[in-house]
Amino acid sequence: MAAPTSQPSADFGGPKITELGMLSIGFVAAGVIDLAAYFPNRAPLGPVVALLALAAGTLAVNLLLLVRQPGFAWARFRQVFGWMAIVYGVIAGMLEYTFIYDHTRGTVLGLMTVFLVLFTINVPLIDGFTVARFENPPAS
Repeated sequence: MAAPTSQPSADFGGPKITELGMLSIGFVAAGVIDLAAYFPNRAPLGPVVALLALAAGTLAVNLLLLVRQPGFAWARFRQVFGWMAIVYGVIAGMLEYTFIYDHTRGTVLGLMTVFLVLFTINVPLIDGFTVARFENPPAS
């Protein structure tokens, strides 16, 4: 006997929210790795700023595509996103503390902070979407 399968509550054959979120995280990782590769020397900021713009742009497009999904389980999304945001907010706070403790200053600290914020938004977004898309629609 075959196991029952869950079907998404809405047709997500179009925009790939999870994939775009991972692409944004990939841009974040590439930017942080590029900055860290030059420590303790000064990193060229052009490529890092470009990666930051790509990460932020991808996140913005992802959010726009997500809010345009009809029949999406927003209550479940908010529930999962909220708790995950708390968890990743604490982790981001600890990482920010290590940046400051290690005497990261100026533009590099600013860029690392923005990368950290983008990461901290992307992970709960992906998790919230992944759970909410399989939420059973309310009975009519």
